[in-house]
Amino acid sequence: MFIWPTLRHQAQVCAGSIKDFQHAERRIRRASRGEEVVAGLVETHGRKGITELAARLEMVPRRRLNYKGADFEEMDVDAILARKPQVALVDELAHTNIEGSKHRKRYDDVLELLNANIDVLSTVNVQHIESLTPWCNRSRASRCERPFPTGSFKESNEIVLVDLTPEALQTRMRRGDIYPVERAERALDNFFRPANLISLRELALQQVARAVDRSLESYWQKEGVAPHAAVRERFGVCISSNPAAQYLVARAARMAQRIDAELYVIYVDIGRDESPEDQRTLAQNIRFAEGLGAQLLRAKGNNVAEEVAKVVRDKHITQVVFGRSAQSNWRKYLYLPLSHKFLRDAPAVDVHIVTQEVK
Repeated sequence: MFIWPTLRHQAQVCAGSIKDFQHAERRIRRASRGEEVVAGLVETHGRKGITELAARLEMVPRRRLNYKGADFEEMDVDAILARKPQVALVDELAHTNIEGSKHRKRYDDVLELLNANIDVLSTVNVQHIESLTPWCNRSRASRCERPFPTGSFKESNEIVLVDLTPEALQTRMRRGDIYPVERAERALDNFFRPANLISLRELALQQVARAVDRSLESYWQKEGVAPHAAVRERFGVCISSNPAAQYLVARAARMAQRIDAELYVIYVDIGRDESPEDQRTLAQNIRFAEGLGAQLLRAKGNNVAEEVAKVVRDKHITQVVFGRSAQSNWRKYLYLPLSHKFLRDAPAVDVHIVTQEVK
């Protein structure tokens, strides 16, 4: 149900299961083989087993920060750099640091360690992967506010799946292995519902499968035995200034990832997104798409369908994704025919029309 990576340029996907225990255990095995391994930051959450394992590692003292009158502790990046170990253990890759920290996000802390030639083993929950957060926000009781850039997975040397069945995870919850017993039932009624856990497990397995495919392709290329294959697929997804476009982009990103296709976002400027609010949401949509590894293709004209068709033809895009309900009120009646008009002018491509939430 969850993934977790190891080694230089890593990312890991897991939820509140056994990942923290296995993470610490894995680091101890490496330390026993003579590697210099330090714990840059280990989140024990008061769990006895993890606390006992973490105590067997050299701990780098955390940095204390005061924010709005309260004291917090964050990972001390400079202290780890000064210690310069071979390997640093860093939990919760998607964590947002307290204001006043060296970097806003913990994965930026990790990048600095990697640039200093320090290998990093880290963990991340599957629901915090950026391309999956729109789905999580629609299906979960609480929103995912700490996205981890999907593209960073491609930089990982190794991704390890920490897999636990929903039933086993719920049993651990009821025993008090994850949260205190008094909190367990409330958690089981919210995030840890069977439907959520099964869905997250499926998403994590898909992420691992894609990582395995990339590893196999890299091996073929390295050994010069890659089989002849067709031209790589290219996905194009049409966006606007509507905030709902992020859900559409995330859907297209997942579709592209499943077949290791390139992803492009297409924006056609027809002079309707000139207000400050539209420009702001458009910029947010573009940043979100680029965070998923998409390339932006801009066009300008009076006819959206014709301009999209030109872009698709010029960039040799093989599959196009449209949103079915990209606009609310009267505009939605103008949007659906766009796919029909596009098919009239476009080259031979596959077209996907997906349901898109109206916001």
